[in-house]
Amino acid sequence: MSQKSESTRAAPRDCSIADALKVAGERWSLLVVRELGFGVHRFKDIQTHTGAPRETLALRLRTLEEVGIIERRRYCDRPPRDEYVLTEAGRDLFPVLTELRVWGERHATPARVLAERADGDRHTFVRSETDAEDHA
Repeated sequence: MSQKSESTRAAPRDCSIADALKVAGERWSLLVVRELGFGVHRFKDIQTHTGAPRETLALRLRTLEEVGIIERRRYCDRPPRDEYVLTEAGRDLFPVLTELRVWGERHATPARVLAERADGDRHTFVRSETDAEDHA
C-alpha cells in the first residue's frame, strides 16, 4: 500500500448514532428497557420476559445503571431485593423502541406472527410510576 493511500484513509465516522449504540444498542439492553417501559421492574420478571441468561441480564442491568438509563431501588431489606426503573434518559428511548417495533413489524416479523399478536398482545410504554400503576 502506498504512503499516500494510508494517509488519506478515512477514520471511522464520529456520530451520535454510534455513541448511542455504545450505550444502549445491545439486544439485551434494549429488551430490558422495553420491559421496564411496560412496567416490569423485578429481575426475575425481566429475565422471564426477555429470555436473557441470568449472568447476561445482571451485567446489562449494571451497565444500564452505570450509564444512567436505569436506576436500582431497594424494595425489600430482608432479604435485600431491588427493582429497576427507567430514568428520564431511559424513558427518552421510548420513541426509538416504538419505531424499531414498527420497522420490525414491516421488515422482520413474519406475517403469521403479526396476525397472532393482533389479538391484544400489544403493550404500551408507561412514562412514569403513576402510569405503571394504571397499567397494572
